[in-house]
Amino acid sequence: MKNRQLILTAAMALSLQAAFGQTADIYAGEAFRFSEIPQYGTARFRALGGNQAALGGDASSIVSNPAGLGFYNRSELSISPSVVVNSATGNYIGSTLTDSKTKPVISQLGLVLAGGDRNYNSRWKRSVFGITYMQTNNFSNRFSFSGRNNNTNSSFVQGFVNDANSSGLTGSQLDAEYDSRTGQANSLPGAAYQLFLIDGTPFTNSQGQEDSRAPYRRYDANVPRDQRNTYEANGASSQWTAAYAGNLDDKFYIGASISLTRLRFNSDNVFTETVVGGQVFNSNTQRDQLSVRGSGLNVALGMIYKVAPTLQVGATLTTPTWSQFQETFNQGLSVSVKDPNLPIDRNSVDVFPSDFNYTVTSPLRASGGATVFLGQGAKSIGFLTASAEYVGYSGMRVGTNFYNSQSNTDFRNDVRSAIQRTYQNVINFRAGAEIRVGMMRFRAGAAYMPDPYVKKLDNIDRTKLLVSGGIGVRNERFFADIAGSFNAVKSAFTPYTLPNSRDYASAEINNKLTTVSLSVGTFF
Repeated sequence: MKNRQLILTAAMALSLQAAFGQTADIYAGEAFRFSEIPQYGTARFRALGGNQAALGGDASSIVSNPAGLGFYNRSELSISPSVVVNSATGNYIGSTLTDSKTKPVISQLGLVLAGGDRNYNSRWKRSVFGITYMQTNNFSNRFSFSGRNNNTNSSFVQGFVNDANSSGLTGSQLDAEYDSRTGQANSLPGAAYQLFLIDGTPFTNSQGQEDSRAPYRRYDANVPRDQRNTYEANGASSQWTAAYAGNLDDKFYIGASISLTRLRFNSDNVFTETVVGGQVFNSNTQRDQLSVRGSGLNVALGMIYKVAPTLQVGATLTTPTWSQFQETFNQGLSVSVKDPNLPIDRNSVDVFPSDFNYTVTSPLRASGGATVFLGQGAKSIGFLTASAEYVGYSGMRVGTNFYNSQSNTDFRNDVRSAIQRTYQNVINFRAGAEIRVGMMRFRAGAAYMPDPYVKKLDNIDRTKLLVSGGIGVRNERFFADIAGSFNAVKSAFTPYTLPNSRDYASAEINNKLTTVSLSVGTFF
């Protein structure tokens, strides 16, 4: 039986339905994390705040609005390396720690092949084909937090005590959760029992053998603990996209694309409690590792219409991405022993890895926008552009074929309910401007992304305001653009939970995300 927070065997008397209730919020969160797209594209479009609904002539159009390819009258090859810098501050029980992580990536690689002009008498003027690699989200992150917890009821080990007490298992049954040949356990309570993190009440069973049973307890229960957590994640979501576009009478541009998506996500979380003044243990540690791999498919259709020589409007519709994911979850416990008389055989025990396969349907996306040019043709000095993007987060879905038919249905319905009570549909707004001075281009932009949560989770407003800017140069054969974008994100991280909310704490994490991108390309 699989549960991201706790892996329990059937002997612990939990039904599939109960476990689904515990995991529904986790997989609702997975669907959101893997569906969010803050910003992507070439340096030019990043500098404009990600505005891509009513602009063309850029390789980013292949993904955002394929109709924009119809503006090309010559072929292009481009590449965009980027550097992602994530600085994070963790606030926990009155203490603050700062950490950071820097990740170089290739955020875009594209080829555009422009067809020749059609027959002069034809209304269909030009057709263009494009293919690109695009990184749509980067999961690189690292944060730490620590603090002295003086609440003696508060310890991640207390969760194992509670589970062992509620299960009704004896010590010998918890021993059976452990495989001495591999040094692994079937459950966290089973691993904790092997390390003497939990200890039962002695009794003599019906066979006259010495055993233990509830109530279970933990050692060093009445002293404070210095708690420290370190979290690190890496990976990205990306896609290869092929698109075709053309234009009618040089006024109406239409295009379509198909994308094959790929996702890699790895996280490693280590939580350590140093026992202050303990007699049995110096410290206890839990480590959780998650690895997710997935692939999917989506389709987009877009159009751009020139209302006047200085005004054009555009719209695009992107289907949900239908993805399949495979994950592996690993957990382990380790201890540093202070009492030399503790009859312990080893200092660490891992839980058997847990594998799970599931599907995710991401939100439907639709956007519309307008661009106003400042002047016409060669006399244009730039443009202003703005767009609105609808993202249907409440329509996300998660399913699996991992269980039997009824259990698969229960899992799907429970996660669907969790999504609908947690996430809401949003409309993101973006605006940008470009000023042209000879071969030089000066750009600035902003994006406003409302909080997608129905209620403020952990009393934190997760609205995002992303600001960006950049410069570029281009001539008849070559272009180079550089852009920087910045946004601050607040979140919360709870290392463990207990029945009484006063007995555990959450850390507030403040991430400052900076991305610097360089795009270079040549026309041919």
